[in-house]
Amino acid sequence: MPKNKGKGGKNRRRGKNENETEKRELVFKEDGQEYAQVTKMLGNGRLEAMCFDGVKRLCHIRGKLRKKVWINQGDIILIGLRDYQDAKADVILKYTTDEARNLKTYGEFPETVRINEYVFVGEEGMDDDIEFGDEASDEEGDPVDAI
Repeated sequence: MPKNKGKGGKNRRRGKNENETEKRELVFKEDGQEYAQVTKMLGNGRLEAMCFDGVKRLCHIRGKLRKKVWINQGDIILIGLRDYQDAKADVILKYTTDEARNLKTYGEFPETVRINEYVFVGEEGMDDDIEFGDEASDEEGDPVDAI
C-alpha cells in the first residue's frame, strides 16, 4: 500500500478557487509602478511587456503570482520598476478585462490600448509574400505523360 507524500490529499491537488467570484478593489499605480501589456511569454517566470510609458521591459513574475495567477499574452499588468535596472521590472498584479476596461474609462491607459486582443508589433507583414500551391509541378509537366 503506497504511503501518502505528506502534502495533503485529493482536495489539495484539486486546487482552490477562493477569490474567483469576489470583486476586489481596483488598484491604481503609485510611484515606481507602471501599467504594461504582455507582448511575449518567455518561460521560467519571465515575460516581455510593453509599458504604457513607451519602454519595452523584461518582467519577472513574483512568487506570489506564480502558479496561482496565469498571465497570458495581451494581458494588462501592473509592474514595479527597479531603481537600478530600467530595462527590467517585476509583475505585481494582473488586471481582469473588466478592471482594465474601468482603468481605461478613468483615463489611466492611453486610448490606443486594446484590452481584449493583442496586436503583434513588428511581425504584421512577415508572411505576406508566402504562397502555397502546385506551381512547381505545373511547370515540369505530368511525369505520367512523359512515359
